[in-house]
Amino acid sequence: MKIAILSRNARLYSTQRLVEAARKRKHTVKVIDPMRCYMSIGPQSFAMHFKGKPLGHLDVVIPRIGTSSTFYGTAVLRQLELMGVYTPNPSDAVLRARDKLRSLQLMAAQGVDMPKTAVGDNPDDTADLLDMLGDPPHVIKLNEGTQGQGVVLAEKRAASQSVIEAFRGLYANFLVQEFVREANGQDLRCFVVGNEVVAAMQRSSAPGEFRANLHRGGTAEAVELTDEERRVALRAAATLGLGVAGVDLLRSARGPLLLEVNASPGLEGIEASTGVDVADAIIRHCETGAGAERMTPPKRRRKKAA
Repeated sequence: MKIAILSRNARLYSTQRLVEAARKRKHTVKVIDPMRCYMSIGPQSFAMHFKGKPLGHLDVVIPRIGTSSTFYGTAVLRQLELMGVYTPNPSDAVLRARDKLRSLQLMAAQGVDMPKTAVGDNPDDTADLLDMLGDPPHVIKLNEGTQGQGVVLAEKRAASQSVIEAFRGLYANFLVQEFVREANGQDLRCFVVGNEVVAAMQRSSAPGEFRANLHRGGTAEAVELTDEERRVALRAAATLGLGVAGVDLLRSARGPLLLEVNASPGLEGIEASTGVDVADAIIRHCETGAGAERMTPPKRRRKKAA
């Protein structure tokens, strides 16, 4: 197969691992910066150029789209979908995952449990918003933050109000959530590929830090998930339409709670802590998905892409 990886940096660990895994399975693979792609769009006519030349035929595109390039990156991905290229993570699914509020609303509709969450826009409603949420501590997070950025723990109600006022002053969209104390600064990263959780790790926060992200100095180790945790992870990925996803959960007194779903989960931490060849699992999943796509009648494929 001919595989493209949409990534702004070919030297990133995750990108390199996907290239290695694809070549190991005898596929042709290239890394494409989506910001260097440009498109022509017309009735039933879609074309893509990259660095001055037509992109050429592709069977699979694997998106590794960062938050800074969400809008244009997903537009490039959508164009490739319309050109008949298979992707494990469609553009609409990436957009659903990138919007924390939207994804939580979709999860709640499917009965997935999560930390109690509140959201509002008008400063006059802040007091009642916090009443809806309950007593502090509160976790206040930007709607489109990643790697623990834009996440603040407010120990007191006055601190919650101050942080909310600061975020509003920046015209930022944010969520306010309950703080799950019994999680003890730990969370679970469940790596979903297709209909399987192929690897899972427990991340623990650094001393004095409540965020367990590895980019925040946290540590990770392989963990055995319960059947319920696996079910929640798979349901979360399926609800958003993602074939490859990093699903973050908390262990709480009332069972697993969904934190968020990442459409471009990093491979370095999960592979190092578990020893699982996650990149190989992704490529194998793409082989299956692209094969099924080729067997789908053309009229049905176009309807799905639109």
